Amino acid sequence: MREKLKYFSDFLAKRFIEQGMDEDIAQFLNMLINIAIVFVLWYLIHYITKTILLTAFKRFTDKTKTTFDDFLVKSNFPRYISNIFPLLLLIVAVPITFEEYPQLLKVFETLVDIYIIILIVLICRSLLRTTTNYLKRHEKYRDKPIESYTQVLMIVFWSIGFIFIFSELTGRSVLGFLLSLGAASAIILFIFKDTILGFIASIQVSVNDIVRIGDWITFSKYGADGFVTEINLATVRVQNWDNTYTTIPTYNLIADSFHNWRGMQDSPGRRIKRAINIKQSSIRFVNENDIEKFKEFGLIAPYIKERQEEINNYNLQMGVNKKHLLNGRHQTNLGVFRQYALSYLKAHPQLNQEMTMMVRHLAPTTQGIPIEIYCFSKDKRWEFYEAITADIFDHLIAAVPYFDLQLFESPSGDDIIKAVREMSRESI
Repeated sequence: MREKLKYFSDFLAKRFIEQGMDEDIAQFLNMLINIAIVFVLWYLIHYITKTILLTAFKRFTDKTKTTFDDFLVKSNFPRYISNIFPLLLLIVAVPITFEEYPQLLKVFETLVDIYIIILIVLICRSLLRTTTNYLKRHEKYRDKPIESYTQVLMIVFWSIGFIFIFSELTGRSVLGFLLSLGAASAIILFIFKDTILGFIASIQVSVNDIVRIGDWITFSKYGADGFVTEINLATVRVQNWDNTYTTIPTYNLIADSFHNWRGMQDSPGRRIKRAINIKQSSIRFVNENDIEKFKEFGLIAPYIKERQEEINNYNLQMGVNKKHLLNGRHQTNLGVFRQYALSYLKAHPQLNQEMTMMVRHLAPTTQGIPIEIYCFSKDKRWEFYEAITADIFDHLIAAVPYFDLQLFESPSGDDIIKAVREMSRESI
């Protein structure tokens, strides 16, 4: 086969020499013509194989139900494969075409070898992208940082490719290049420090299940508050609630502290934890008239009746002097309000009654006594959660005066002016 190709390659050179042309000029002219013929053949074979493969892949993907072959087409896998047949032509034709010119032959063989290396890397990259996109469609892998591992493998492939290209260009062996590279390992580690840290962080994030794609995280240091949309080798991409994007270095997810709201998203309820401050001077013991009024409040009527009977029986047994309310046991308007707030929460249809629910009394402060509401809403969506919270506190704030209580509020300018005017009137 080679002899036949050699015969056709030298055919024009022989004819030029027979016509009286100088042998060197005839050989050089013959080489140029052969180069042109090889180039035309390479283009035709490349065009034909590309057209055939793309058409065949398209028809095949249209008939199959799997999406893997669709991603192969999107990642240009057929286009890269179509380069193999023209490449075979170059491997056979280049040594014959430049046989009379060893130096040019060496240059073109080096270029062909580099072409082969790059083509192999591109095919590997295409397969990696296809596999990544295919896995991301499955629910099992959708929240995993697959992009990080893909990028690491691509760095490895390109690094190996560049090592072989360097070996081809310099004529040094790959082993010798790697040995000399070891001496510069400190510099390489410094250059790829972020990549190495990102790779290690990606593994830790995945193994320890720290963050998944779709998690709601809050990272105050970087101003991130939203859903994780992408986890790759170097960064984590977060879409904030205002539809802006924040990128966070992957390594910082294990180096710094941040909030991951996945537990709340997976739980049957979202926590409501908020307090209202009661003015301390408005707290007092309740009297008989107050008891009768409170019995008219449907939510706490049974509690008031049962509680008051318990207190009356105790005071009677202990022989308490009823002249002063300080003696014995008595209910307070704040205690009744706390019970009313708890009964209101238990009757609220949008709260999860199976999760922790309480109204607790916190330590007094300079802003009054905080009465904290602690419960969980059934609906975890932000806008509905805020609406439920507002509905609860609208009602409780409006209910405070019915228990002869007052909310604490820092005095405004109008309050100060009003107080000064009253003092002026009294002085007159």
